[in-house]
Amino acid sequence: MILAEVIGTVVSPVQVQALDGFTLLMVRPVTPDGKPTGKMRIAIDQVGAGVGDRILMIDEGNSSRQILQDTNAPIKTLIVGFVDAVEVHGELTYDHRQVHNS
Repeated sequence: MILAEVIGTVVSPVQVQALDGFTLLMVRPVTPDGKPTGKMRIAIDQVGAGVGDRILMIDEGNSSRQILQDTNAPIKTLIVGFVDAVEVHGELTYDHRQVHNS
């Protein structure tokens, strides 16, 4: 799993039946303290995430297809969870309540 942040929504006229009903989000991997790392990706939102949310994602097609129970879907990156807090060596580096209540 990869720690990431949602940075935008993707709207596409491409019609692939396997993606019907799913929201596509632009995500960027981040370090535990929130610094961008790695390449941005487009992910299928499985949890109702929105811009600014810290999330957990899978970036491996077979795992994503198993979760969605569609072995033939053209899917690689899938958002599978929200992150409430990140603690590293006893120090809180991210807290969803502080970010969204300021």
